[in-house]
Amino acid sequence: MSFHEVRFPTAISFGSTGGVERRTEVISLVNGFEHRNTPWQQSRRRYDAGLGVQSLDDLESVLSFFEARRGMLNGFRWKDWLDHKSCAPSAVPGPLDQAIGTGDGAAVAFTLAKTYAPGSHEFRRDITKPVAGTVRVALDGVEKAEGPDFSVDATTGMVTFATAPAAGAAVTAGFEFDVPVRFDTDVIEVNVAAFEAGEIPRIPAVEVRI
Repeated sequence: MSFHEVRFPTAISFGSTGGVERRTEVISLVNGFEHRNTPWQQSRRRYDAGLGVQSLDDLESVLSFFEARRGMLNGFRWKDWLDHKSCAPSAVPGPLDQAIGTGDGAAVAFTLAKTYAPGSHEFRRDITKPVAGTVRVALDGVEKAEGPDFSVDATTGMVTFATAPAAGAAVTAGFEFDVPVRFDTDVIEVNVAAFEAGEIPRIPAVEVRI
């Protein structure tokens, strides 16, 4: 799959709808109990940009973006305003926000991740599209400098240290990130007269695995 490292217009994504999708298979047993299983290890996000389109200029911007991506063919970045930081939406990312690994004295590369842990069960989400310039990293609580101490690949979410962290060293990070998505349709239908009257076009996007 081809991916374009370009972000969907944020002013429009701010007014979009969407959220998290899971896939759970439920089998009802004859005794009234249920057996539940999921084929997905990772969740997936879905969005609809239609509600974010407030003017014909917005609509033209979306259509231009859609054409440049060739419809569903190429993926792109999406800012999920509800969940786009390693911390709370109102906070500023810090180097201690998320645990991303533990040093072993040899490994130099670690993948950015965000852990969702309200309670005793947690879910670790790999972050593959960090926002360049926002990633902060620490070893055992001491912040390191991007450039001399580590580098970040903003297209994969991989953090690479100049020197392997010592065995047992806690590797933590804070960052902003985008969601890799594609359009979930090859057709955008708009009746301009109806749009002027308040009808909202449907412009769906769905998260893709990277």
